[in-house]
Amino acid sequence: MGESDLWTSETVLAIDIGATNVKFCHVDRHGELLEAPKRRPTPYPCSPARLIEILVERIIASDCHQVGIGFPGEFRDGVVIRPGNLSRPGGVTTEKDPVLDGQWRGFGLQAAMRDATHRDVRIVNDATLAALGSIDGRGTELVLTLGTGLGLALAVDGELRKVRDVGAEIFLDGKTYDQSVGERARSLDEHRWGEVLVKAVSGFAQEFSASTVHLAGGNARRVVPTLFADLPFDVVIDGNQASLRGAAKLFYP
Repeated sequence: MGESDLWTSETVLAIDIGATNVKFCHVDRHGELLEAPKRRPTPYPCSPARLIEILVERIIASDCHQVGIGFPGEFRDGVVIRPGNLSRPGGVTTEKDPVLDGQWRGFGLQAAMRDATHRDVRIVNDATLAALGSIDGRGTELVLTLGTGLGLALAVDGELRKVRDVGAEIFLDGKTYDQSVGERARSLDEHRWGEVLVKAVSGFAQEFSASTVHLAGGNARRVVPTLFADLPFDVVIDGNQASLRGAAKLFYP
């Protein structure tokens, strides 16, 4: 019996596109992981055609008919609004390429993926996907994804609200949120990174009147919970699998 024979009609292939890696994992309708997540480096330069090529290959091989994808940039109604770091031809350490950026903006990625795979493909912003795998539906919940950069999602009483893409906003000392709390800042000075992260969490919680802040993404596992002990709201560390769990909610809310 092949691996694909293990998946039921309710199995979802979860795909989390990051600025560094693309993660793949099959989950059940409740978001429980059915295998150890697999990953491959995000290809650069990452044009729409190149990203579609690697995703289609994995989707077809999985023989799974429900696919939930998190996109690492501003994404709305099936269309890329801003591509974030995917417009950088050599990854996050390179400058944005206006030609590559122009290829992404307004691109109907969801429709293109459905046409290429003949599967039910549903795509949302990656922070939104992590929120679906994190929130418990009570009060105002803020979800921050900590990885190569910073993502943000907001839910009120379990209902997701539209929020801006904050990664490129200036935060401290002329640096953006992506630069201040992203992986490069952490790798250079983890203690300082923790201090800056507390400032970011506090500021966003105050701005959105959050009762709970969830931390997800690859660097959430590096957070020391005691950093937030004095804050007047709950901080929950959900880890790196929140986005994979959240893919099931796109089909089974």
